Amino acid sequence: MFDFPLEYEPPVFRPPSEANSLLIQVTLGCSHNQCTYCGMYRTKEFKIRKIEEIRHDLEKARAYLERHHASPTKIFFCDGDALGAPTDFLLECLLAVQANFPNLQRVGIYATGMNILQKSESELQALSAMKLNMAYLGLESGSDKILKMVVKGNTAQEMIEASLKIKNCGWKLSTILMIGLGGRELSAEHCSSSAEIVNKTSPNFFSYLVTTPVPGTPYHTMLTRGKPLTMLSEREELVEMRTILGRISDRQLNSIIFRVNHVSNRVPFAGNLPKDRDRLVSEIDALLPLASDRPKTPSNTIPCL
Repeated sequence: MFDFPLEYEPPVFRPPSEANSLLIQVTLGCSHNQCTYCGMYRTKEFKIRKIEEIRHDLEKARAYLERHHASPTKIFFCDGDALGAPTDFLLECLLAVQANFPNLQRVGIYATGMNILQKSESELQALSAMKLNMAYLGLESGSDKILKMVVKGNTAQEMIEASLKIKNCGWKLSTILMIGLGGRELSAEHCSSSAEIVNKTSPNFFSYLVTTPVPGTPYHTMLTRGKPLTMLSEREELVEMRTILGRISDRQLNSIIFRVNHVSNRVPFAGNLPKDRDRLVSEIDALLPLASDRPKTPSNTIPCL
């Protein structure tokens, strides 16, 4: 499909689970764009695209896919936190989606705690009714100290409120946690507070990615100056993964689909929580003797955006 007619404004990112989705850029960049660890959208100025452009993209995609006797089951709205766009605009986008792909199962989107809380329950319910009902939320950490340090823009309590709010409005929630974000110094706090939020919010999906300092970001600059964090070793990263999993409660409101399939992770893990918790912990335990205990540095890691 090298003749695919849509022209994306790079760089373009999507969650691993959206690999087979049709990507539609409804916004460009990230409205927050201040997280110190993130280099994904630093070359872009946040912009909401014109609805006419989006309609045209959808029409071109439909015509192309029809010629190839294909039809998407899922669409993913790019870029960084497209849920921050006005609700009326998103509803117009969804009307255009349904006009071109009436049999679509769902639409997914990146979200922040901030733009979930800024929308009313009726707005979120209206979007869900139009099949925009899968939100990918970068929790990153449950520690207020870490969230403040990386300029996430939300407190831990706001992340809890946002998670429960969007789930109560008919959405599925995928929560993403960054292993090693607080370094050695804040590792214990990172593990305990992050597990606590997962237990309180019971997301439908839960995943890890490993923190890798991206050159040009404030987080990378902070680490190259040697303050205030020491990066984890591979073994310590596995210990964080194990510790958080071990603290996932048996009393979940729903089964949590757990995946570790981001490119930053050296070994994939998969299961359902809490049912497979002990098996996953055992798999990690088996890897601990094989993992390096040499602390990483910004110069000996491969950046993963």
